[in-house]
Amino acid sequence: MPSPTVSIVVPTFNESQNLLRLVDQLDKAMIGIPWEVVFVDDDSPDGTWKVAKQLAQDDARVRCIRRVGRRGLAGACIEGALSSAAAYVAVMDADLQHDETVLPAMVAMLQNDQAEIVIGSRFVGDGSTEGGYSAGRAFASRVATHLANCFIGRQVCDPMSGFFALKREVFESAAPRLVPSGFKILLDILATTRNQVRVAEVAYRFRSRQEGRSKFDARAILDFLGLLLHRVTGGTVPVRFVFFMIVGTTGIAVHLIALRLGLLAGCGFDTAQSMATVAAMTSNFHVNNLLTYSDMKLRGTAALAGLLKFYVVCGVGALANIGVASWLFDSNESWWIAGIAGVVVGATFNYTMSSIIVWRQQQN
Repeated sequence: MPSPTVSIVVPTFNESQNLLRLVDQLDKAMIGIPWEVVFVDDDSPDGTWKVAKQLAQDDARVRCIRRVGRRGLAGACIEGALSSAAAYVAVMDADLQHDETVLPAMVAMLQNDQAEIVIGSRFVGDGSTEGGYSAGRAFASRVATHLANCFIGRQVCDPMSGFFALKREVFESAAPRLVPSGFKILLDILATTRNQVRVAEVAYRFRSRQEGRSKFDARAILDFLGLLLHRVTGGTVPVRFVFFMIVGTTGIAVHLIALRLGLLAGCGFDTAQSMATVAAMTSNFHVNNLLTYSDMKLRGTAALAGLLKFYVVCGVGALANIGVASWLFDSNESWWIAGIAGVVVGATFNYTMSSIIVWRQQQN
């Protein structure tokens, strides 16, 4: 076999029913272009990686990377692209919603040096979303597109697309600066490269999903907002820290509700406050485990042990909060400066120690 001209990276999670059909469609669409497809599977419970490996045994153009203990669409795309050596890299989903017949035109534009990144766009020419989007998701996509264009400093009709191709050297240059825990890898590439690369868009029709479930959820929205803040701050604020802080604000609401219920139940204030504090910490742990650290989610007895560690970490964090705030207030600082400083120190301590002790990793 000739070396592939293009490596098509396909991140997967519970897409076992779609892989054979996708490979067949690529075989028909990519006539005359040496290609390979790299399925990067996040240890799917439905055995997607098993299907991919079986396909790889029958077709040398198919490869599979099974990732264990970590998740994330952006990270999967990065690993898949870095595992290949083709001159061009394409990224598409396994859900069959992306139109593979557009790929040859996208690769041709790269080969002819018409662009360095070519985006499969739903919003140019005769492109459309057909039945692939609900009304709510279509509205969210429009809002996100406007925000993204302000953020990347250039006008792109579909910066949120998950279907694109780019030159190898562009990806290799951007890869060390990309956020692996993100959801929109194209947006991160555009933000990283800024106006230093030429971008073109090719229209395609976004199909309706036939099998599996959409991965667009609350975590995807948080990933997007976290990525924006991460890039706006020049990378000084990790995406995961943004999630941690957002979850912390929900803990305030849980605390106040639990405090009120305790008082209504006839408990003294100290007792109700203690109960509310435990309730807020418990809520924060479970939401963080579900969203902030979803790629290293604790389960079973590990989750129980993690919860107890989280109590300890947050308790020490509270002491740090009070200590810093009291010291600044005694040093004649304004009460609100002292209060904010205490919150920042406590939150930073909780995030850092939770990442190291509770979830045992600290990533962007």
